[in-house]
Amino acid sequence: MATLTTVEADKILADNFAPWVQALGLSVTETGERHAVLRLPWSDQLAREGGGLSGQALMAAADTATVVALSAALGGFGPMTTIQQSTSFQRAVVGADVLVCARVTKLGRRLAFVDVTMTAEGADEPAAQASTVYAFPG
Repeated sequence: MATLTTVEADKILADNFAPWVQALGLSVTETGERHAVLRLPWSDQLAREGGGLSGQALMAAADTATVVALSAALGGFGPMTTIQQSTSFQRAVVGADVLVCARVTKLGRRLAFVDVTMTAEGADEPAAQASTVYAFPG
């Protein structure tokens, strides 16, 4: 089955994402046939009032992890676009990196569905969960 190495996946991040997404500092820690795990490093610049990691940073990380997971499932990067993302925030992340695990639940010819779990490093419970739907041109 198709998959990517973490080095190939990091190259997808470097070559295909806007500078502000790259500024999040995401790195790929694991790839598999239908999943990818990215690390979102803690940064005071991404914190909101009160010290918690901003929801916008988590949503961008989930969206980006989806692209990497789908690229792993497809065997490489290709044209795709987000058509839906729903995110539920469950607990604040303060002072910790976040592991962003994206799992492809359905990969069709025109649409793909992915579940994303975002967990602060060392925590047992997720900080946020997202559901994404992507479309492929065709």
